[in-house]
Amino acid sequence: MHRGHRLVSSLFLAAALVAPSGIMAATAYHQPAQEEHHDHRYYDDEHKDYHDWDKHEDEAYRRYLKEQHKAYRSFDKMEAKQQQDYWRWRHDHPDHD
Repeated sequence: MHRGHRLVSSLFLAAALVAPSGIMAATAYHQPAQEEHHDHRYYDDEHKDYHDWDKHEDEAYRRYLKEQHKAYRSFDKMEAKQQQDYWRWRHDHPDHD
């Protein structure tokens, strides 16, 4: 009987140690689509500068799409010419802090 308690205790201990990593993996898997661009940096060939993709850049990108009457498409999936069109627009429409 004593061996049975040890086995059950060992199983509970193993489950307690493994559970946090499973929870973290599930949380990372269910990130909202809007946050897919975080920590990306893009180079603008025409203006010879870099742009960090963050919440503000994503909002500006969505404004651009709305002004251009275009459906949302992930910036990563756009062709290089379309991305350059966005950076050109972006330089003409800076953030007003």
